[in-house]
Amino acid sequence: MLAWIKNIFTPNKIVIDQMKFLIVGLGNIGSEYANTRHNIGFDVVDYLAKDAGVSFSQNTHGDLTEIKHKGRTLILLKPSTFMNLSGKAVKYWMDKYKIQPENLLVIVDDLHLDLGKMRLRDKGSDGGHNGLKDIQEKFGHNNYVRLRMGIGKDFHPGQQVNYVLGKWKVHEKDDVEKMIIKAGEAVKNFATIGLKLTMDNLNR
Repeated sequence: MLAWIKNIFTPNKIVIDQMKFLIVGLGNIGSEYANTRHNIGFDVVDYLAKDAGVSFSQNTHGDLTEIKHKGRTLILLKPSTFMNLSGKAVKYWMDKYKIQPENLLVIVDDLHLDLGKMRLRDKGSDGGHNGLKDIQEKFGHNNYVRLRMGIGKDFHPGQQVNYVLGKWKVHEKDDVEKMIIKAGEAVKNFATIGLKLTMDNLNR
């Protein structure tokens, strides 16, 4: 009993809040990248912030805000490091807020999924995505949750960069909007009912 009490009141003891989650939308900063396929991660966290009536503020390595949902705190992050250095921002805020590794969720565009399709995974390769690649390098592993957002691959050989950095076409916008809303619900479910049930519901 005495040892237990001592652990609670030990000065400077690190306390990890299991109700706190870091939700990272990957993208590139700058107006020229707004509404591009590569920035759909930004779009999802923007939607969550707007839906909760909060605004982002500039901070170290990114724009940041918080929302509350069913007793959980969701810290929303849009890295300002550009896609290729996303890991720097993610690691900084993971350490700053003492987020548990299993409470990190990264939202990213995926060429290998048709437009509107999504997949939630607890680990996996970077799939050629530079943002995920840098996160893996900074963490030294790939065991973190990622929500892959399908953007399709309607481009000719050699045009991949132009495609992912291109704006959505008019006829795609309804599907994109529906996917963003669905992704927002998946993020909230991840923080409340847990990864497994959210994966079962979203990936079926």
